[in-house]
Amino acid sequence: MFIDIHTHAFHPKIAARAVEHLNAAYHLTCQGAGTADDLLDRAGRAGLDACVVLCAATSAAQVEPANNYAIRLGQEHAGRVIPFGTIHPDYTAWEQELERLRRAGIRGIKLHPDFQHFWLDDRRLLPIFEAAQEDFLFEIHIGDARPPRENPSCPYKMAAILRQFPRLQVICAHLGGYHQWRASMDALVGRPVWLDTSSSTPFLPPEMLRTILRRHPQEFLLFGSDYPLYDPGEELKRLQRKGRLDDATLDLYRSNAEKILPHR
Repeated sequence: MFIDIHTHAFHPKIAARAVEHLNAAYHLTCQGAGTADDLLDRAGRAGLDACVVLCAATSAAQVEPANNYAIRLGQEHAGRVIPFGTIHPDYTAWEQELERLRRAGIRGIKLHPDFQHFWLDDRRLLPIFEAAQEDFLFEIHIGDARPPRENPSCPYKMAAILRQFPRLQVICAHLGGYHQWRASMDALVGRPVWLDTSSSTPFLPPEMLRTILRRHPQEFLLFGSDYPLYDPGEELKRLQRKGRLDDATLDLYRSNAEKILPHR
């Protein structure tokens, strides 16, 4: 099964506004409309069978609505959308919310410290990691244009958490550090931790991209497009071209996610 591990899709009523926000935040023009229908149409044309759709609440008040939407997405697009819920350290009822997600069949949690306005080493996250490490797979945004130590999320903070919680299941987005790939090579690359390729190939010099892909365990690399920022089909082509990947290796990156998403 070929899976895009890193996508975003918004309710049709707010999709255009969300895309405008992404354009402004990342100084680009999103390639997609930001809806589940557009995502699945593009994914199908790219030869992908399913997409993980990530939701992140920017405040405690948004946790339950974001998770309601994730649950609904999974119901409406069963088999093709694998929704991840979200949590926030300001949200005090997180234990009950994790249980609600479990009952709904959702086993993924998205954290985006930069957009959610907390630091990845916030101590309030520690009991959440402790409680969730057996049942949930985390997808965590890592990196920013700022120096790693000045950034709410960075490869070094992620590596420290993994040392503290060795059973924690984490996908480190953006090859372990958006615009912090040298720090990722120092802290994460080469270790048995999942990295996704999202929002990396447009920026990484080809030689650095190939170095990261070569040094990291192949079974821990996952294809992610970061739709709607990028089109899944175009991202597959760019990853293959810049990474100098043969078809079998590209297929491996597209299929590795099936091994860590047992609750589809």
